[in-house]
Amino acid sequence: MSSEKVALYRLLAQQTISLIEGESDLIANMANLSALLFNQLADVNWLGFYILRQDELVLGPFQGQVACVRIPVGKGVCGTAVATGEVQLVADVHQFAGHIACDSASNSEIVLPIRHAGEVIAVLDIDSPLFNRFNTDDQAGLEKIVELFELHLAKTL
Repeated sequence: MSSEKVALYRLLAQQTISLIEGESDLIANMANLSALLFNQLADVNWLGFYILRQDELVLGPFQGQVACVRIPVGKGVCGTAVATGEVQLVADVHQFAGHIACDSASNSEIVLPIRHAGEVIAVLDIDSPLFNRFNTDDQAGLEKIVELFELHLAKTL
């Protein structure tokens, strides 16, 4: 990982802890975390959460343009992240089979599953107008932030 990205994600991890520490409300923490990341990550045009409700993802707190409200599990990048339980790192969303275009300006995307008690309960979705915006360095940094969020959830939910 480049030293700049290491420093950025280290700082974001510290800020994540400060934001969510002492707050047990899931929505409030998602709202603050989406604002933090949206304002600190370069070249991002949408960043937010989708919360799993039965067999579909429902829009949660976010920053950016209006978004798709419901996404079936297994559909699009977000639904695929839930169905597989794996991070989806997509360099060109237009090449992703079944991509759901909520914002036509988005060209790349990363989606990270969020777990509680071993089950996926939500995803963190980040879009960029740039192709190839996200790489494995971003994935590692964001996975650490999601891990901190999950540890907090384990204590508060």
